[in-house]
Amino acid sequence: MRHRKSGRRLGRTSAHKKAMLRNMVTSLFEHERIVTTTPKAKELRRVADKMITLAKRGDLHAKRQALSYIQSKDVVAKLFGQIQEQYADRQGGYTRIIQTGPRNGDAAPMAIIELVEYQEQIDVEETTEN
Repeated sequence: MRHRKSGRRLGRTSAHKKAMLRNMVTSLFEHERIVTTTPKAKELRRVADKMITLAKRGDLHAKRQALSYIQSKDVVAKLFGQIQEQYADRQGGYTRIIQTGPRNGDAAPMAIIELVEYQEQIDVEETTEN
């Protein structure tokens, strides 16, 4: 029985799950939007919100804690610069999960997880031609 055990197992060992979540949170902050399965997105949301809360604290210890989890110094700099300013007034709920339907190969439920203030970049040339 799994009483009082939090988090999803995702069919992986604990080391594999931790490595996967570290990669995914790094990619999420780098690209601000990623496509993954729904259970992975729900588990990633917990980690991403904690990282943004660390960035909002903004002190040296918080930055070192984020560096110990996120794998890229450039992404941590973006998190403590641009993303921190973006969510300074917000009290939680930094990510959004959008269900997209089943994957073709194995019918796994897919979702898009993105930062709430995400704005898709549209080329200026495409809008002026139409």
